[in-house]
Amino acid sequence: MIRDDALASLPVRGALPALREALDGHGTAVLVAPPGTGKTTLVPLALAGLLGEGPERRVIVAEPRRIAARAAARRMAWLLGEKPGESVGYTVRGERVVGRHTRVEVVTTGVLVQRLQRDQELAGADVVVLDECHERHLDADTAAAFLWDVRQALRPELRLVAASATTDAQGWARLLGGAPVVEAQGTAYPVEAVWAPPVRPVRPPHGMRVDPALLAHVASVVRRALAEREGDVLCFLPGVGEIARVAGQLGGLGDVEVLQVHGRAPAAVQDAVLAPGERRRVVLATSVAESSLTVPGVRVVVDSGLAREPRVDHARGLSALTTVRASQAAGRQRAGRAGREAPGAVYRCWAEAEDARLPRFPSPEIKVADLTAFALQVACWGDPDASGLALLDGPPSGAMAAAREVLAAVGAVDSDGRATERGVRLSRVGVHPRLGRALLDSVPFTGAERAAEVVALLSEEAPREYGDDLAGALRRARRGGDAYSSRWRTEVRRLRAAVSGVSDKAAAEPETPAGLSEEQQAGLVAALAFPERVARADGGSYLMVSGTRAEAGAGSALRGAEWVAVAVADRPVGKGHARVQSGAVVDEDVARLAAGALLDERDEVRWDGGDVVARRVERLGAVELTVRALKDADPTLVRDALLDGLRREGFGLLRWSAEADALRQRLAFLRLHVGAPWPDVSDDALHARVEEWLEPELGRARRRADLARIDAGQALARLLPWASGEAGRLDELAPERMTVPSGSRIRIDYSRPEQPVLAVKLQEMFGLQESPRVAGVPLLVHLLSPAGRPAAVTADLASFWRDGYRGVRAELRGRYPKHPWPEDPAGAEPTRHTNARLRR
Repeated sequence: MIRDDALASLPVRGALPALREALDGHGTAVLVAPPGTGKTTLVPLALAGLLGEGPERRVIVAEPRRIAARAAARRMAWLLGEKPGESVGYTVRGERVVGRHTRVEVVTTGVLVQRLQRDQELAGADVVVLDECHERHLDADTAAAFLWDVRQALRPELRLVAASATTDAQGWARLLGGAPVVEAQGTAYPVEAVWAPPVRPVRPPHGMRVDPALLAHVASVVRRALAEREGDVLCFLPGVGEIARVAGQLGGLGDVEVLQVHGRAPAAVQDAVLAPGERRRVVLATSVAESSLTVPGVRVVVDSGLAREPRVDHARGLSALTTVRASQAAGRQRAGRAGREAPGAVYRCWAEAEDARLPRFPSPEIKVADLTAFALQVACWGDPDASGLALLDGPPSGAMAAAREVLAAVGAVDSDGRATERGVRLSRVGVHPRLGRALLDSVPFTGAERAAEVVALLSEEAPREYGDDLAGALRRARRGGDAYSSRWRTEVRRLRAAVSGVSDKAAAEPETPAGLSEEQQAGLVAALAFPERVARADGGSYLMVSGTRAEAGAGSALRGAEWVAVAVADRPVGKGHARVQSGAVVDEDVARLAAGALLDERDEVRWDGGDVVARRVERLGAVELTVRALKDADPTLVRDALLDGLRREGFGLLRWSAEADALRQRLAFLRLHVGAPWPDVSDDALHARVEEWLEPELGRARRRADLARIDAGQALARLLPWASGEAGRLDELAPERMTVPSGSRIRIDYSRPEQPVLAVKLQEMFGLQESPRVAGVPLLVHLLSPAGRPAAVTADLASFWRDGYRGVRAELRGRYPKHPWPEDPAGAEPTRHTNARLRR
């Protein structure tokens, strides 16, 4: 019997006429309804004609999470006075409760995408409701895009509704072809905001890590809320680990029941949360409770302000969830849970001043997540780059390129990015393409049952107490006794059936080849899923074939193994290496089998450790398998290695005589002051023209010692402008030496090409009226004392004779009395000798 009283109390009823009008006239609509108004429960029943109004239709409701899908179906069945599977049913991965007369079916968005791939017309469905579309899960965005394609090309009569409490209504309206926006007025009760930041600063989240001080503060706020307010408390935390930690700090609450709710919680716990409790309750929940049905009795929300979002580290090839600050939209959703049945309060564990700086909406998964599964779905849909799909946000090109590389490596797409037959099979397994590849390809080596067992273990994060050894976790899951193992067994059955459905008969037959232990079989499956994460022990850590280093934790069963297959790794705070969270021991044969596409053998000649190293190397990606010295290396590779050495260590590796150094300095001077055709002899320029001046000698060199025998000056002379005849003017424009008034030939120092230096004894310059020049540039004259020490520096000799000489003469005359110090140096005779020598 229909529960009319409960239905009549749902405020969304007032929006039903406008919603029906929008769907009848336009075929699409965006429904914005506050939490608690009945958009998830009443609207589908009304659209299906199950409430005695309107035509009978078959309605599909897509929810982002399994817990929400099951709960919504149960609630709708209760409102009709029925059990799930009658008029209302649900389908989630591994579980289907649907009957012959089911008119409303609640599914997860992932199930909906799979269904659309198998039946693009979505035969039998009249209306699809995309619920909680504000969460921007990748499957939800994909399903919306596919549904719009179906409506445009195949079924214009298919009605679509995008529904949410907080969303970009106009954006969704544009996406659905200018759909009308229907808003339902809520009757939510007022919720008082209480700002409860930690007294002392806490460290911001990093990766999966949350400062324990913040969790201790959240637990204290829960205790405060229990003391200050009536009713049950709903506390939002980012993940399972944080829920367990806070639960452990809430001991001694007397008659208060503490429930832990998350996607992996047992169904009995999920059901208990959605039913009125006999005792006062504290419900510790992840974001699954943001958009689920009303949790009865909740009057207080404690919000940690944190959430988990997927991220990809393309540099390390790792993808994982990361902890972030929850968005303003998520904060409104969470707070609304406290005002569904009566006035309530939300305790926010951050300062009010921080609130305005939070992001408005959660990051769309398409912008931050691993897009491999998405890329396979759109390839199977026939739009490999997703350019023709109706998406609120397009996929980043870099992430799509990375995804296509993975798909190409597992044979899921061809060179044009279109799905192969194998790719279609992989898409229908219902797991990530990597895991699908592992499932299909490992069966001949492990048997279908074992392959399904390991893939099921990899498809959902196992409890921490299962440890990081995949084989040990597999044995523990088989023993059962917890909610995880129950879900695991269900998934094993589903995958075993999927293998039979998509593989050929030989591959599907369960057989276990001799020679592979259970540990090796688990490792093979993991290695086939993540071939770039096969790793070898190297210097205290593991080097993956991708080049990323990882470490096994203290006490890990993986420590000491030469080879491991890493299934899950993360990035610890302040660590240079990744940390293995789940993996299996393998041997080199398994490593070669799983990562065979990365196997390569080649000659490697490179500059390493200050010399040329030539060897033949067999590699598995970045991991060296075998190495042997190479005696007759390819001369081209040797030349490249020598050039690399010159780039790294400079041309000082050649033999530079004083004359060679001087030639380079003279050429640098001419290039600066005269320009072409005089060559640029900077390091960069010499590397660019190395074939012109160094090639003959370089072609005969094999190692560092050979470079040291090359006469750099002789080689450098090849760059002189011989063809134009200008080379003959080198000594004219930039002479090595200059004849000074005394007759001495003094070497010019060109080490500073801006202004070369002439260092000469002062007496040898007597009688010279103007400073000497080369190529029109005045030399910087260092006038030396009789002992060869600088007495004066000038670029204007006439000015020095007139103004500076008198001071120098007064200072040095008494010190060097045997040398001439005339009063008029400009008119005196230059000399290299003392007075006595002059008198002779």
